Amino acid sequence: MQQNGILQLSVIIINYNVKFFLEHCLLSLLKAAKEIDCEILVVDNASTDGSKEYLTDKFPQVHFYWLSSNLGFGKANNYAFQKAKADYILLLNPDTIIAEDSLMLCLEYFKTNGNCGALGVRMIDGNGSFLKESKRGFPTLARSFFKFSGLCNVFPHSKKISGYYCGHLPQNKSGRVEVLSGAFLMLQKKTIEAINGFDENFFMYGDDIDLSYRIHNAGMENHYFAGTTIVHFKGESTQRFSKSYVKHFYNAMHIYVNKHYQQNKTSRAFMHVFITASQCLSGFKLSIKKFLSKREPIKNLNAAIVSTQPEFNQMLQLIKFALPPVTVCGRIANTRNDTGANIGSWKNINTVVAQKKITLIAFCEGSNTFKNIITQMQETKVKQGFLIYSAGSNSMVGSNNKNSNGRIITRF
Repeated sequence: MQQNGILQLSVIIINYNVKFFLEHCLLSLLKAAKEIDCEILVVDNASTDGSKEYLTDKFPQVHFYWLSSNLGFGKANNYAFQKAKADYILLLNPDTIIAEDSLMLCLEYFKTNGNCGALGVRMIDGNGSFLKESKRGFPTLARSFFKFSGLCNVFPHSKKISGYYCGHLPQNKSGRVEVLSGAFLMLQKKTIEAINGFDENFFMYGDDIDLSYRIHNAGMENHYFAGTTIVHFKGESTQRFSKSYVKHFYNAMHIYVNKHYQQNKTSRAFMHVFITASQCLSGFKLSIKKFLSKREPIKNLNAAIVSTQPEFNQMLQLIKFALPPVTVCGRIANTRNDTGANIGSWKNINTVVAQKKITLIAFCEGSNTFKNIITQMQETKVKQGFLIYSAGSNSMVGSNNKNSNGRIITRF
């Protein structure tokens, strides 16, 4: 990070019991911030996983704020807003990995789009699949019905039927949208001041929808920027089929409806009924999910490591701590001039995956870049997804299922 006296960007991360994912997030963030006058603020919502002891000395350039109680997402961000000094502020989830040029590209986009009040980016999950919540519309009754009924999947490009996910806007095209995700949300500081930050009635979930709504009503625009892609490991910070998620998410939706449907009592009543029915359905799915998970056999994790030979030897010393155990079938060379022992190269990765029956791929950042890893994650599919090792880390992280905990391999 450069220090020229004038800050361009303040990055705010709210942490709660995800120290290993936050470690990788910060390592990618520091590389992205090398050419930017930037400060990083981490607000910890009273984690109990040893985040303070693990992270403080490792990242002396980060401003940590260790709270004594869990304030929730919105209130913790409002706390950080008072500390932030830059004209632009990025809200970033701890379970994300960004590319080396993500920050610069977003700041440049702001300069060429004067009425952009907030900016979101293209996101993929731990399997390399596009996350549709990267761009969304306001949750009207019709859009919510089309989403939960599955009709938006039948007509994914319809502006009307797939309006919940802005289906009319291709994922690789930037444009104006209504709702942005709080996982990566860049705003001008004057935007935050104009809308008085987050509504603290939202403890968790729904706060980004409410924030987007108020930015829109203030006459500013929310933009989806497809010019950079980040990884959002959905399974770690948001488990769709946990009791906590079901409770907090649907409570947030009731708060949102009460707040923004005051003028239309009929729509408000129907929305509350719809939300309650959806909550019951989610609770039923949760019970089924738990029942089936008890019967699921432990899957064989047959992994390949994308790295140089020295990195491969280092990764072997770490991956032996994996639970359940991971079988490493060999090394995949990342470049053409890599002549060391390997089972194949990235240029024929799909052939290697099929021949060696690879179910898990581990990337080693160092000789590789975060940006290239994010690209490679989208170029092939493996049943158990991907792991990422960031240079300087003590762990590997990944998430192949948004409905369960992320995967962490560490010697600690």
